[in-house]
Amino acid sequence: MFAERPAAGRYIEIRPRLDVAARYGLSQADIQRVIQFVIGGAEIAETVEGTERYPITLRYPRAQRDHVEHIKQLPIVSRDGSWVTLSQVADVMVTEGPAMIRSENARPTGWVFVDVAAGVAVGEVLAAAQPVVAQYQLPPRYSVSWSGQYESMQRVQQKMLEVVPVTLAIILILLYFTFRSFKQAVLIMATLPLALAGSLWYIWALGFNMSIAVAVGMIALAGVAAEFGVVMLLYLNNAWRDASERSLSSLHDAIMEGAVQRVRPKAMTVVTIIAGLLPIMLSAGTGSEVMQRIAAPMIGGMILAPLLSLYVLPAVYWLYWKHKLSAAKTVVN
Repeated sequence: MFAERPAAGRYIEIRPRLDVAARYGLSQADIQRVIQFVIGGAEIAETVEGTERYPITLRYPRAQRDHVEHIKQLPIVSRDGSWVTLSQVADVMVTEGPAMIRSENARPTGWVFVDVAAGVAVGEVLAAAQPVVAQYQLPPRYSVSWSGQYESMQRVQQKMLEVVPVTLAIILILLYFTFRSFKQAVLIMATLPLALAGSLWYIWALGFNMSIAVAVGMIALAGVAAEFGVVMLLYLNNAWRDASERSLSSLHDAIMEGAVQRVRPKAMTVVTIIAGLLPIMLSAGTGSEVMQRIAAPMIGGMILAPLLSLYVLPAVYWLYWKHKLSAAKTVVN
C-alpha cells in the first residue's frame, strides 16, 4: 500500500485584507479582478478571421508576475484615483498544498492505494484494516471512506439482497403454476442449495475467492439445477399418473420408469455443458480469469446436480407418496 503526497505542491496564496482595502475604497471584487488579469488572464474580446473565432486574452507580462515579490508590488488603482500595491491590501505568501487537487462529494480528498496480494480476498483485507483505522482519532472535518473494488462489491451485494429474493419468489410462483402443487414447487426450490454444494467444493479446490463472477456462475447453475428438477418431476408425475393402480408396487414401478427415462438425456446435457466450459478453464488469454470464475461453479455443480435429480428427487418422491398412500389407507380402514 502507498499513499499520495498531499503536501507536495507549492502555491501562491493571496488573502485580501478587507478592512485595509475598505480604507482605500476597494472591494474584494476589485482585488480579485486585478489578480485575474495578472496571473490567470482574462478574455476581453474576440477576433473573427473568416469562419474562425479566437479569444483575446489580456495578462500582465511574465516579468511582472514570475516572482512573489513582483506580485506583491503590483499596482492597484483605488476608486479615488490613488495608487496602492497588492501587498498593502492583501497578504501574499507561498503555502504547501497537494500536488493535484482531488475532490469527492465536493470535499478535497487524499487517496491511499492498497494492492491486494494474489489469493487474498478484498473483504478479508477490509475486515482486518477497518478496526485498525477506527482506533485513530481524526482531526475535525476529516473522515475516512473505503472505495474501489470494495465499494463496488458493497453495491452489488445490496442489489443482490434486493433482487435474489424477488427472483426466487417469481420462480416459486412459476413452479406452482407448472405443477399446481405448492409442495412440489417447494421440493424443487429445496434442491437448489444442495446443487450448489458441488460448485463450492470445486471453487475451494481451485483456490478461487467469492466474487461477483462466481456469484453469476452460481446463479446460472441454479437455473440449470432447477431445470433438471422440473424435468425429472414431470416425468415422475406422468409415470405415476399412468399407473394402473395406487399401490406401493405401482409407485415403485412408476418411479423406476420415470427416472430411467431421464438418465441418457441428463448425461448428454452434463457432458455438453462440461465440454463447452472446459476450453474456458484451460485458456490463459485476456479476460480468462473472470470467465474461469463464471465457468467454475457450472462445472462443479454439473457433478452433483444430475446425481441430485436422479437419486434424491425420486427418493423424496417415493417418501412423499408412500406417506400419502399410508394416510389414505388408514382413513379407509
